[in-house]
Amino acid sequence: MADTTEPFDDVLPEALQRRSPAPLADIGANLTHASFAHDLEPVLRRARAANVTTLIVTGTDREHAEQAVELAQRHPGLHATAGVHPHDASDWNAGLEAAMRELHRRPEVVAVGECGLDFNRNFSTPAEQERAFEAQLGLAAECGKPLFVHERDAGHRLREMLHAWRDDITDAVVHCFTADRATLYGYLDLDLHIGLTGWICDERRGHHLRELVGEIPLNRLMVETDCPYLLPRHLPAKLKGRRHEPALLPWIVQEIAHWYDIDEAELAQATTATARAFFRLADAAMPPSARPRHSAQEEE
Repeated sequence: MADTTEPFDDVLPEALQRRSPAPLADIGANLTHASFAHDLEPVLRRARAANVTTLIVTGTDREHAEQAVELAQRHPGLHATAGVHPHDASDWNAGLEAAMRELHRRPEVVAVGECGLDFNRNFSTPAEQERAFEAQLGLAAECGKPLFVHERDAGHRLREMLHAWRDDITDAVVHCFTADRATLYGYLDLDLHIGLTGWICDERRGHHLRELVGEIPLNRLMVETDCPYLLPRHLPAKLKGRRHEPALLPWIVQEIAHWYDIDEAELAQATTATARAFFRLADAAMPPSARPRHSAQEEE
């Protein structure tokens, strides 16, 4: 998607029409979700108007990964991931592994995942999740593409598994990070990247992230909507249907910049450069090597 100044569609309230001062990369957009089926083109136009120029479309199973590839083929600026979410880990078998291996060979696919561990809901058993994640770690090592990781209430075990494979995989991002300081530092010790969402805009649940955000090195930080989920709670107007979308990413970046104590444009430029380098996108610039804004001791 080119960097343009085209107007927002009328469906987005004027109070929510915010344009980023620098191009943004949304590293987690679930645009294959059924809620986008009827208006994807306007959604993408609104993203362009908001200066969200790069979208990583998340593939959480075979069907949605194939759909993500199709979207990336049709729309410039869109790229796909391909993996099996821990919720669907019970579906993992040899046939699915072969299908994922083929998807990872596609140029539109820029990461292996969404994969990982979720011991909060356990829609698949922990044993099934570990089996599927272990296999996808192997696929990432095989294809050389970075990992797009999901983790909830499973930080210790996820770090153990990533540690065992760290020398074999390239890069990995823990997307939608919501955990505590000890977990954060455990990931940073493994040289992982961190993805932040509108969770930090939630006055009920995001307070601890506001204290932690400045401890994430700028060259390890990326931003995402995780749309249609995690609509920011601090928006100045209500959104009909409460569906999150990429055009709202500038509101998240503004909030992160505030707590990081950095200019919004600088944060936008840095996270976009980091994302484009992480996903090996064309004309990727080297991300900044900024140190964390604050220092803290790891808490166990």
